[in-house]
Order: sequence, then structure tokens, then C-alpha cells
Amino acid sequence: MYPIWAFGSEEQKQTWLPGMAAGKLLGCFGLTEPDHGSNPSGMLTTARKAAGGYVLNGTKRWITNGSIAHVAVVWAKLDGVVRGFLVPRDTPGFTARDIHGKWSLRASVTSELILEDVLVGEDAILPGVSGMKGPLSCLNQARFGIAFGAVGSMIACYDEALRYARDRVQFSRPIAGYQLVQQKLVEMVSEITKAQLLCVQLGRLKDRGALRPQQVSLAKRNNVFWAREIARMARDILGANGVTEDYQCGRHMLNMESVYTYEGTNDIHTLVVGQDVTGLSAFDG
Repeated sequence: MYPIWAFGSEEQKQTWLPGMAAGKLLGCFGLTEPDHGSNPSGMLTTARKAAGGYVLNGTKRWITNGSIAHVAVVWAKLDGVVRGFLVPRDTPGFTARDIHGKWSLRASVTSELILEDVLVGEDAILPGVSGMKGPLSCLNQARFGIAFGAVGSMIACYDEALRYARDRVQFSRPIAGYQLVQQKLVEMVSEITKAQLLCVQLGRLKDRGALRPQQVSLAKRNNVFWAREIARMARDILGANGVTEDYQCGRHMLNMESVYTYEGTNDIHTLVVGQDVTGLSAFDG
């Protein structure tokens, strides 16, 4: 919804946003390609002007909701400049294939989008933006939400580990009474509290219109890292039970492995913050 709201024409907004807001229509965001993830500016998907509109060719991969979305926001290079296009799912030449065999995010539909001489109308292009500012500003919105979502994962794992540790008796007492288990629980609640405060400040900055992408990178990087570590600590407290589907920490542990990578890998966010700190870019080109 964000790119249509931010960069779309009034007609595009009226066509898609009310149905999306009501949950009657689904969209997907087509940026990542098989060979261009962390470097989306290297995308190979192209658009060329044609009679009556534009012809799109290319492949997108790891696209959430790809096969069930009613419309795809597809980013492609038009005369070498990245532009966004709205592609309804029933457009000839546009197909979506689901990616199976995932170990995480198993409840999420993840797809590959294939565009073979897909003809869209003049009104398909997002008129409000050109260049990488378009997709990157959308990613910044998603990363903001991920920083908060990671805290939810942390809390779920902490709550489960704490309840389990209080109930599980080994030797003479519940395992929550042993020093090593208490150390893990204290580590969890300490990092959860710091992550919550980071999110609060992030939200305050966003409300004031003062939020910078580098600050979002800092929060996404920190919170997802600790969500993954807390899931692992919770699994450790649960012992063998932690790898069964009767408990949720194993699911969070696997899901956080994906979140650690998507919407900018941990390493990429490290370099974004590093450039902001030093004034020197570690990215080539």
C-alpha cells in the first residue's frame, strides 16, 4: 500500500487502496531478483515504452504474497532509470510460482514472479517517483515495522521460557531457581527492555518527521539480532522440548533466521550505520 499511497496517481489510489485497507485486495512488492538482493540497483528487470503503455521483462524472487496478490508493484529499469509499475495478476505474460521447502516463515506465501513481455497501460507507472528512492523508501517503512515485530518475538520467547522454567523441576527445585537459567532470563529481559526503548524513540522521531533511514537500520539490526539470540536462549532453557511444535520458541528461532536476512541483511545494515558513523562508504561503486 505504501508505494501506491506515496507515489501513485489519484486514480491508482482510488483503484487499489480502499480494497486493500478493507482486506479485500492483496498486493505484493516486487524488488528482489535471483541475482540482486542486497544490491537492488543492479536489477535486470526492464521496461520499455510501447504503443499504449510499457512492456516488462524480468524475474523477481522471494516475493511475499506473490501468487495470491491481486496486484504487484514491480520495480524495473526504464531507459536505465528505476520506475515502479502496477501489474494486475491476470495480466498476460505475468505468472507467479510459489517457493516450497522453506524451513522458516512456513505460513507465509513466498513466490517468484516471472514477467514475459508483459504489456501494461500508460496508467500503470507510478508517477510520483523515479530512481532507487522509490523502492528504498518503501523498504524503510517495512524495516521500521520489523524493529517492532522483533520485540514481539522476543517477548513471546521470554514468556514461554519463564513459564517453563518455573514449572520444570530438576534435582531439588524448578530450574528457574538455578543461577545459569536466571542469567539467561535476565539477559532476555534486559535486551527486550533496551529494544523497547529503541522502538519508542524510533516512533517519536517518525511522529516528528525527523526519522532517518540510518536510525531505522540501527534498530532493525539490533532488535532482530537479539530476537534471534533470545529465541536460541529460550530453546536452550526448554531443552529437547524446545525443538518440538508443542512450543513456539523453535518456530521463532527459525523465523528470525529469515528476518535476519530479509529487508536488508544484518551485514548491510551494519555497513549503512558504519557509513553514517564514519562518513566513508564500504559499498563499492
